[in-house]
Amino acid sequence: MKEERLRVASIGLGWWSDVLADAMVRSGKFEIVACFTRSTEKRQAFARKYGCTPAPGYEAILEDRSIAAVINTTPNNVHLDTTVAAAQAGKHVFLDKPIANSVADARALTAACRRAGVVLALGYQRRKESHFRWVRSRIDAGAFGRLVNAEANISRDRLGQFDPGSWRYTAEGMPGGVMLQIGIHYTDVLEYLMGPIVAVSGRLAQLVLPGDNPDVASLILEHDNGALSTLNASYASASEYYLMNIYGKEASAYYDLHQGLRFLQRSAGRAEAVACENNDTLVEELEEFAAATRGQGRPEMDGEAATRSLAVLRAGIVSARERRRVSVAEMMA
Repeated sequence: MKEERLRVASIGLGWWSDVLADAMVRSGKFEIVACFTRSTEKRQAFARKYGCTPAPGYEAILEDRSIAAVINTTPNNVHLDTTVAAAQAGKHVFLDKPIANSVADARALTAACRRAGVVLALGYQRRKESHFRWVRSRIDAGAFGRLVNAEANISRDRLGQFDPGSWRYTAEGMPGGVMLQIGIHYTDVLEYLMGPIVAVSGRLAQLVLPGDNPDVASLILEHDNGALSTLNASYASASEYYLMNIYGKEASAYYDLHQGLRFLQRSAGRAEAVACENNDTLVEELEEFAAATRGQGRPEMDGEAATRSLAVLRAGIVSARERRRVSVAEMMA
């Protein structure tokens, strides 16, 4: 018997809503029924593109019992209100990262979904990339021995794409700037590969982009197994670039955007290339969410995990502001 498509509504129709909608189309396991954003023009354009109904208001989506889930890409500062409303209406929620701008809001919306018995999943697609899955499998197999260190870089050129009116580039809408916007992807991958982060030392700078928010960030991350990691994130680079190097006592893995993944075992002499497929991480995380709404498994990144991920970034923001080492536990207190 063919599985019914999950009927969803998309809210907060910025560019990322289209990225997720395109992934749902590729999947074939979703039916985009309705959409809403405050801009009539954006609402109608999204509806035309994806063949759905432009809802006159969010309330219309909440009242439509045929809609099972909400794909929420609204600004961070309304994640709490929009998610709680969906949960109270009995609708599952796929929420783009970060879960919120504050740990208090993250906890509140997670609790609301738990009370309502609806699934809450967070969009952390980077950890699903096949090269990171391969590294994790070798870590689990013991090939790295003791993990000791890691270094990461996630950089983009935003100078020509800067929109001064976008909440993504303001201190109020995206506290911590580039650190919270894209750095959080690689703090998550570092936790996924190296283990939980217990403390952060951070620095922020505003060097190229206008406005009031940092466009460069550097973090030193302390893991509970004693390993140390570094992360650099930038919106002020000349081009897009990603790097993730993992160092263990017995082996190391080197990944970057241009050369892919390489693996070096102790005494091997040189790193060998590792062939990894280009998997569709967005489809994978959305289909994982859809399966969870049917009681088939749980989201890899749920509200609790995403709240802890946010706490790591909040520790980095406080560290940069107060020029001190900050524990993640302090942010979770």
